[in-house]
Amino acid sequence: RFQIQRGKTDPTSYKSLGDCFRTIFQREGLLGFYKGILPPVLAETPKRAVKFFTFEQYKKLLGYVSLPPGLAFAVAGLGSGLTEAVVVNPFEVVKVTLQTNQNTFTEQPSSFVQAQQIIKTGGLGFQGLNKGLTATLGRHGVFNMVYFGFYFNVKNILPVNKDPNLEFLRKFGIGLVSGTIASIINIPFDVAKSRIQGPQPVPGEIKYRTCFKTMATVYKEEG
Repeated sequence: RFQIQRGKTDPTSYKSLGDCFRTIFQREGLLGFYKGILPPVLAETPKRAVKFFTFEQYKKLLGYVSLPPGLAFAVAGLGSGLTEAVVVNPFEVVKVTLQTNQNTFTEQPSSFVQAQQIIKTGGLGFQGLNKGLTATLGRHGVFNMVYFGFYFNVKNILPVNKDPNLEFLRKFGIGLVSGTIASIINIPFDVAKSRIQGPQPVPGEIKYRTCFKTMATVYKEEG
């Protein structure tokens, strides 16, 4: 919800993250925070399976190419992210549509009804269930590239600790830093994805159409 607002002139603008939480709770109740929960739950298992399976497959394929190990991990991560995005994107379209609906939880359609409505009005292509695919490709591709590239490179540099507790903290710390850096780098793609998949500012007019054009518009208008 926070990503789709379009500056202070937007009537649905939130002053801060805390204000966003308070407003949603007051207007939509506790269940307002769980709008669109079913699509990511349904997508989670195939998403994880695709992410790690394809990462290993791309890594094997890159073994035939003379790439430095660090670069190979990053490229394999990019490939796994792009593949993952194709699987996840239809679920994301349904999720964002449900989350931007400001009716109460009980008044909004179910995930399956919402998916049917999207297909009916926009089809299965880039105007319907696969709207914003390019931005989703960027979001997952960049995240996995940075995450896997950073994680495995740093993990191989820092020595393994014989103490299992310290070894856990080592891996946890590397994973935490990897995820944080990857999120910071990929967030512009996530904002673009939300703008494209969410409601347009003027009904009937498409302002946010493509990934990089949306990024340029957001940068120009909002910094």
